[in-house]
Amino acid sequence: MKPPDWKIWVSALRPRTLPAAVAPVLVGSGLAWRDGCFDGRAAGLCLGFGLLVQIGTNFANDYYDFIKGADTAARVGPRRAVAAGWVAPGTMRAAMVGVLAAAFACGLGLIAWGGPWLLLVGLASILCGVAYTGGPWPLAYHGLGDLFVFLFFGLVAVGATYFVQAGTLGADVWLAAVPVGLLAANILIVNNYRDMETDAAAGKRTLVVRWGRGWARAQFNGSLLVALVAVPLVLAWRDQCGWRLLPLALAPLAWNHARRLRDRTAPAEQIQLLGDTGRLLALYALGLTAGLVLRCA
Repeated sequence: MKPPDWKIWVSALRPRTLPAAVAPVLVGSGLAWRDGCFDGRAAGLCLGFGLLVQIGTNFANDYYDFIKGADTAARVGPRRAVAAGWVAPGTMRAAMVGVLAAAFACGLGLIAWGGPWLLLVGLASILCGVAYTGGPWPLAYHGLGDLFVFLFFGLVAVGATYFVQAGTLGADVWLAAVPVGLLAANILIVNNYRDMETDAAAGKRTLVVRWGRGWARAQFNGSLLVALVAVPLVLAWRDQCGWRLLPLALAPLAWNHARRLRDRTAPAEQIQLLGDTGRLLALYALGLTAGLVLRCA
C-alpha cells in the first residue's frame, strides 16, 4: 500500500544521511569559536547549504539509481520513491533541480564572507552531488563514492565553514576535518555493504563490490580508529588540552557498530546499523565540538 505523500518525501530525504551535512558545520564552527572568530550568520548559511546539497544529492540518487537499474525489487534496503512507483521520475528530477538551485542561492550569501572563489567550491559541490550517481561517468558506479564523501563532507565542508568565519585555514582545520569525512564515508560503507549483490548486478562498482565485504569491514574499522583515537590524541597533544579527548567516550559504541557490521546479516539489522552510523557521526561532531570550545586551564 502506498504511504501518504508526506511520508514518501520524508523518506526520500533519507534522514539517516543528514548528519553528514550537519557534522562538518558543527566542527568547523567549533574551531572558529575556539579561535575567537565564530560568526553565527555564516555558520547558518553553511548549514543551509550543506543540508540542501545533501538532500539534492539524495534526490539525484533516487532518480539516477532507478534510471540505471540499481534500485529494483531485489534491493534489500528501504524502498526508494521512484523505484517503488510512488514518485514519477520527472517529479523527482524536478525536486532535485529545485533543491540544488536553492542550495546555490544559499551559497551565494557566503560570498560576502569568503569571497568569489567560494562560488567555485559551491558549484563543485553541487555538480559532484549530481555526478555521484548521474552523468556519463557516475562517481558511485566507479568506486569513487567514498572519496567524494570524504572530500566534500569532510575536508571541503569543514574547511569552508571555518574559512568563511576566520578568513584563513590551518593544520588543525584539516586535522579535524579528516575524522568527519571518514565517519561520513562509513555511512556509505554500511549502505553499500548491504546492497553489494544488487549493486554488482546493476554494474555499480562500489568499493565493496570491487574488493569485497572483508575490505569494507577493514575500511570501516580503520576509519573508527582514526576518528575516535588518533585524531583526538593528536589534537589533545597539540593544544595540551584534555577536553579534546571527549570523542574517545564513543569508543564502546564504535566497537558495537564494528561487531554488528561483521555479524548482522538480516536486512532490517543492516538498515538499523545505517541509522546508528549516522547518529555516531552526529555524536562525534557534538563531542569534538564541545572538546574544542571548552577552555583548558
